[in-house]
Amino acid sequence: MMNPGIMTLEDLAAYNVIERPPVCMDYRGFKVCGMGPPTSGGLTVGQILGMLQHFDLPKMGYSTDAVHLYTEACKLAYADRGLYMADADYVDMPTAGLLDPDYLKMRAGLIDPRKTMQKGNPGEPPQKHASRWARDQSNELSRTSHFVIRDTQGNIVSITTTIETGFGSRLMVRGLNNEMTDFSRKSEKDGKPIANRVEGDKRPRSSMAPTIVLKDDEPFLAVGSPGGSRIINYVAKTIIAILDWEMQPQDALNLGHFVNRNGATDLEEGTGATAFKQSLETRGQKVNIRDLNSGLHAILIKDGTLIGGADPRREGVVMGE
Repeated sequence: MMNPGIMTLEDLAAYNVIERPPVCMDYRGFKVCGMGPPTSGGLTVGQILGMLQHFDLPKMGYSTDAVHLYTEACKLAYADRGLYMADADYVDMPTAGLLDPDYLKMRAGLIDPRKTMQKGNPGEPPQKHASRWARDQSNELSRTSHFVIRDTQGNIVSITTTIETGFGSRLMVRGLNNEMTDFSRKSEKDGKPIANRVEGDKRPRSSMAPTIVLKDDEPFLAVGSPGGSRIINYVAKTIIAILDWEMQPQDALNLGHFVNRNGATDLEEGTGATAFKQSLETRGQKVNIRDLNSGLHAILIKDGTLIGGADPRREGVVMGE
């Protein structure tokens, strides 16, 4: 006998799309804008960049020094993500506080260029909520897609969509997202509620990070990726490669991944990123070499010219560095 489940046609009919304001972070003269809650993508990417702009990444280039700083910033950003970020309609989200420049400068001061922190701890942004929440325990699954488009009228869109696996047929109909497994697996810990716990009509927290970068208030770069909770790393790394290291989009997408979600650092096997393993370990980092299957798309708009890139890991482009 098939399990009929508890979702009804009335549930689907009652669902409403909510338009939400973007979250934006100033980064070296650019404005980086992404989705706000309930996704954690825009805020966490913004936090990573907000911390790293206190270091001279352009001068460092694609190096051990830069990768170490990047992974340390990721630890701190993912720590805040795990404690605070959820559907802002149900959780008193410190959205502005998490992107407050003084707060991120303070967080950047916790990063030691020569030594790792094994695990980042969440901070207390200007809107203090730390005493209220316990850390999230969610399990984001795969089956996400991303694309960017710029049309002849100059409209530009960056879209991430997910159907996951656990509750679907892996087929998308008219843009329907399924993120039900993105809720925390537990509702509380040590007597404190988890912000991303399941509640009626609440939207689960995802890591989708479709991003549009503005220069002089005009679109300059559109980028995004699938990849579960690693999406944030894929997108932030690509933005840095294009803005700081002045790479062309395809070269930035080809670049070997370095990922940290507040634990060990993952370096992408079969790429130049593996060369950083020993030097990162001398700074105390725990390092894994593994497959990192992103699906990045990017369009750079420079001097009226469109320069695109598609991820070789899914689109069949020849891999480079």
